[in-house]
Amino acid sequence: MSIDVIVVGLGFGADFAPIYQAHPDVGRVAVVDADPARTAAVADRLGIAERFASLDEALAAPGWDAVHLLTPVRFHAEQVRQVLKSGRHCASAVPMATTLDDLDALIAAQDDAQRNYMMMETAVYSREFFHARRLLQDGRLGRLSYFKGDHLQNLDGYPEYWRGYPPMHYVTHALSPALALADTRVESVRCVGSSRLTPDHIGVAGDGFGTEAALFKLAGDDLVANVTMSFFQLGRSYLEGFSVYGDEGALEWPQLEGGPMKEFRMAPLTEDRRGRAVNVVDVEPDGSPESLPEVLRPFTSGGHGGSHPHLVHEFVSSIVENRTPRVDARTAATWTAPGICAHQSALQGGAEIQVPDYGAR
Repeated sequence: MSIDVIVVGLGFGADFAPIYQAHPDVGRVAVVDADPARTAAVADRLGIAERFASLDEALAAPGWDAVHLLTPVRFHAEQVRQVLKSGRHCASAVPMATTLDDLDALIAAQDDAQRNYMMMETAVYSREFFHARRLLQDGRLGRLSYFKGDHLQNLDGYPEYWRGYPPMHYVTHALSPALALADTRVESVRCVGSSRLTPDHIGVAGDGFGTEAALFKLAGDDLVANVTMSFFQLGRSYLEGFSVYGDEGALEWPQLEGGPMKEFRMAPLTEDRRGRAVNVVDVEPDGSPESLPEVLRPFTSGGHGGSHPHLVHEFVSSIVENRTPRVDARTAATWTAPGICAHQSALQGGAEIQVPDYGAR
């Protein structure tokens, strides 16, 4: 079986189109962008003959099995519904949505359409996540005990729709590795805001904070994920990653992007010292290329931890194999809702907010 895919949004989407072209289970690839010049430039460079001026035009065309949306966040909820309603499978960049009502609506839309929806969460397909999962499966972390996530990024000068964006609304990159490794959901959250937005940073979301720090209580075991998100008014270079801790070892994200991760391994307790010795080694994971078709393996050298070919392969495979994708609508809501609730908590001075249970598998 071969499927035909439309890639929408060629700022980020230009990285994904050639992966779809190379995938052995993909036939035709078309591209869409609001900027005709960019559409032409990307399509010409990649040798893509079929191109559309808008999503509406693309969905009106006959054929086409799936659509990958890489459009601005404010369009995700409505465009995903539009794609599913057209009878196509839909992949979308994060986050799934920015309100709990829209999360419910997208789950209902996916159920009604009986088509695949996948949130393309890069963090759980990154080389760093694969290494953390391997450490956990091999027992080198021991029993999970704590998680930490950070996403610090200055958005000054970004397009106007990013102005004043609540940092926790974009929490999935920093939080989803913890939820995936622990195979659980967030039960409740307490979040506080730091650095009230100055007038020049306030956007359509209204008053808020440049930085938001949250403690997410995970369901099941007594586990906490400590996540800091910052988009404005923080004088720090870019940092986006996660750290995982167990009672026998840990894996920490580098303080400076591009550096090696640190792997910690506890030595046995000895009679001649207090506390257990800890061995520390630098690690640079390989991205698990062996799990991909050979033609896709070169793409693991790309951005977002080499996640792009893994995301494409999971989305395409789920359609071809007629199964639910790894990050389906309920899982996507499970990973997105905690950030929405965290922002609500910050606006309420750190009040504890219960997070809905979406019944993710």
